[in-house]
Amino acid sequence: MAKKLVIFDLDGTLLNTITDLAMATNQALEQLGFPTHSEEAYKIFVGNGIDILFERALTETERNAENILKMRALFLPYYQIHNSDFTAPYFGILNTLQTLKQNGIKLAVATNKYHEAAIEVMDNYFPEIEFDVIFGHREGYLPKPDPAIVFDILEFCKIDNKSDAIYVGDTSVDMQTAKNAGLEAVGVTWGFRSEEELKAYHPKYIIHKAEELLDIVLV
Repeated sequence: MAKKLVIFDLDGTLLNTITDLAMATNQALEQLGFPTHSEEAYKIFVGNGIDILFERALTETERNAENILKMRALFLPYYQIHNSDFTAPYFGILNTLQTLKQNGIKLAVATNKYHEAAIEVMDNYFPEIEFDVIFGHREGYLPKPDPAIVFDILEFCKIDNKSDAIYVGDTSVDMQTAKNAGLEAVGVTWGFRSEEELKAYHPKYIIHKAEELLDIVLV
């Protein structure tokens, strides 16, 4: 049966944001006199929210609450200005979203990116797509894989039967989030993590192209 709602992760699923995230974090590290990292390293660092990103980016000896706060203070204003320098939608995403909307499917975003940035980049890159709800990480909420963000989306979209919704993401965090929320998961291989990582969490589906999602959702 066709789904009524598709919930997407953002970074690594809808948008390739890794260069802008890496540059924003590296400039904060550099200002504090700490070692920086390659863009490839950030594919492992991201996924659990910015505080965990900073924790992973800091060396073990500098990894403390004070430095995480300093990182946040330097990262946020920089990223607010530079969050769209190199970011771009993945191939086929826009057409897939448009087809889903044309078929009456509700669209949502559940991301560990802080809420204000999530709204901003979605407005920048998908102004023509009307998402039913976009939730980033909000104060007072645990980040994914805690399922609260998914439950809020289901309630907002008036989806009572979980079988009517499906969750799409590119990391183990996303696969765990779907499992914790009781939803079928779709793992995508074009994002920040490997297919092997996705398979370890036994998603219902693994896809390699955005258009493959249509065969799952619109059946």
